[in-house]
Amino acid sequence: MSGERPSLREPALHSFQVEEEDSGRLDVLVSIRLDISRNQAATLIAEGNVLVNGKRERASYKPSSGESIDVTIPPPPGRDLLAEEIPLDVVFEDDHLMVINKPAGMVVHPAPGNWSGTLVNALLGRGGPLAATADEDRAGLVHRLDKETSGLLIVARSDRAHRILGKALSERRVVRRYATMLWGHLREDRVTIDAPIDRAPRDRKRMAIVSSGRPAHTDLVRLARFDSVDFVRAHLHTGRTHQIRVHAASIGHPVVGDDTYGGGGGRRLLRLPPRRHFLHAAWLRFRHPITGSEMDVRAPLPPDLLQALAAAAGDATYAEHPDPLDFLGFFNDPLASGEASSPDSGV
Repeated sequence: MSGERPSLREPALHSFQVEEEDSGRLDVLVSIRLDISRNQAATLIAEGNVLVNGKRERASYKPSSGESIDVTIPPPPGRDLLAEEIPLDVVFEDDHLMVINKPAGMVVHPAPGNWSGTLVNALLGRGGPLAATADEDRAGLVHRLDKETSGLLIVARSDRAHRILGKALSERRVVRRYATMLWGHLREDRVTIDAPIDRAPRDRKRMAIVSSGRPAHTDLVRLARFDSVDFVRAHLHTGRTHQIRVHAASIGHPVVGDDTYGGGGGRRLLRLPPRRHFLHAAWLRFRHPITGSEMDVRAPLPPDLLQALAAAAGDATYAEHPDPLDFLGFFNDPLASGEASSPDSGV
C-alpha cells in the first residue's frame, strides 16, 4: 500500500442538455440526472454550483428543451481521499461496471476511523474511471457490504451505469443471495421476515427492529441442518444496514460469529477467526445497465468459511469440495432463474 500518492479529492463536473421529455423544476431535474436527493440538488443550486446556459437560476426554475446545464459537485470537507495500491479480486469488468469479490475485514468506503485501506481507496489506486456521486468517498459504489461480510459488490464506472443500476436496485430488480450460517434451527425450511429496521434507540451503533423504521424483507431458505446450526441461503429484497444480521437475530437465530447481534459465542467451535461472521454475498443476478444482457455472477465461499462449514458438518471433505455451494443446492433457486416471479426477480 502507498499513502504517498496525491489526493484525488477534486470537484466533480457534470454537463447535460435538457431533453423534450424533461419537465418540471430545476432541482428535480438535477436530482434525477445526478442520482442525488432533491435536497442535495437544491443546495447545489443555492450555492451557485448549477448553471443553466452559463447563468444561475432558482431551484424553482423550469428549464426548456435544448438548454445546457452544468453542475459542479464540490469535494466534501475534511480529509483527502487517497489512492492506494491494494489488490482486488475483480470477478467481472468492462467499460461500464465492475463486480468485486470483497474480502472480509475490508471497509467499503472511507469514514472516521477508516480513512485508508478501504475498497474505494483500492479502486482509486487501481485507476480507470469511476462514476461520480454526491459523496466522493463512495465513488462508483452501487451498494455496500458490512466490513466482516465477504462477497460480491457492484461498482459503476460511468454515471449512466450508476444511475441505471441504482434504479434497478431500488426497484428490486437486482437479485442478491447470501450464504450464511445461523445458530440453532429454523422452525421451517423457508422463513420470511418482514420487519422494519432503524437505528437502535439506546445504541446508535446498532440496528434494530423498530416500528417506525424503514421496511425490510428477508427470506431464509435452509439448505442443510447440522448439529448446532443451519446453513441458509438468505434472499435480500431490501438493503437496510445489517439487515440479514438483525432479522436473523430477531427470530432467535443470530448469524454465527456475529458479536454485535448475539452470535459470537461458540466461535471456536466452528473455527471462525476473531471478528468474522458467517455471511457471504455469493450470488448476483441483474441486467447489464448498458447492453441489457443478463449478468449471473457467483463467488465461492472463502477459505475461512469453508473451514467453518466443514467444522459444522463434522466432515472435512466439505472444505475440499470444488464447489460446496453448488453441492448444497445454493444455486438451485427458481426465483432467481426466472422460473417463478418474486419482488426482486424478473431482471
